[in-house]
Amino acid sequence: MRGQAELYHLLEQLSISFDYYEHPPVATIADAELHWKDIDSGKCKNIFFRNHKGNRHYLVILEHRRLLDIHDLERRLKQGKLTFASDRRLMQYLGVEPGSVSPFGLLNDKSHHVHVFIDEKLNEYDKLAFHPNVNTATLVIKRDDLIKFIRSLGNSWEFIRMYD
Repeated sequence: MRGQAELYHLLEQLSISFDYYEHPPVATIADAELHWKDIDSGKCKNIFFRNHKGNRHYLVILEHRRLLDIHDLERRLKQGKLTFASDRRLMQYLGVEPGSVSPFGLLNDKSHHVHVFIDEKLNEYDKLAFHPNVNTATLVIKRDDLIKFIRSLGNSWEFIRMYD
């Protein structure tokens, strides 16, 4: 299976079952939608931000069709201006390259530095789809297992209402 061996080991330890799909590399939601048509789950986009000081990092998990109002998120966080994290920061905190951002990357955040925001809309789905830290495969897990996974790692997280 494609992706990080440590991820599959942790999923097994946590008794988290998943469906596995391989596909060509996908770097955007538009690319991914071509390969998701037969996957019965909520599809997600994952955005990695840093605050203006660069000392706080956030993973935002949205339903794939939702638009994120960055200015609204900035007001809620009170961290000043948010910007997309650099490729170097993606690798440092999540152990992934651009196009492969996923909550599964949190297993590489050994200091539990990254805070996770999960779109409340994702509660409408029983299962959710994510890359296994590479953009050439997709794993589908139960929504409750996503929370179980994040909790097991010790990262802070919360559901957040996103506005369209």
